[in-house]
Amino acid sequence: MDFPDIAKQVTGAILSGENERGIMFCGTGVGAAIACNKVSGIRASVCHDIYTAHQCVEHDNVQVIALGAQIIGPTVAEELIDIFLAAQFSTSEEFRRRVAKLDDMDKER
Repeated sequence: MDFPDIAKQVTGAILSGENERGIMFCGTGVGAAIACNKVSGIRASVCHDIYTAHQCVEHDNVQVIALGAQIIGPTVAEELIDIFLAAQFSTSEEFRRRVAKLDDMDKER
């Protein structure tokens, strides 16, 4: 299966409002993140550690976590997914301002 095809499905479900967040896997997570980030309105991040799994949502309002199946095992993946899904975007003005600027950059494409 080609990850760009799955990325279209995952990001489409987020943009339509069907889902709030998505989970992508590929060998390293990098290609999956790149594919998702090509879609206007989507922010995706490779995450292989606990801090990044929650911080990407809290600070950057990331909607898609991209995991490397060749990098981490299923137990770590499950923990990262749980942490990612439980995280909430910060109410701090500095993070809201930065994400608004990312949204503006996205509209300029």
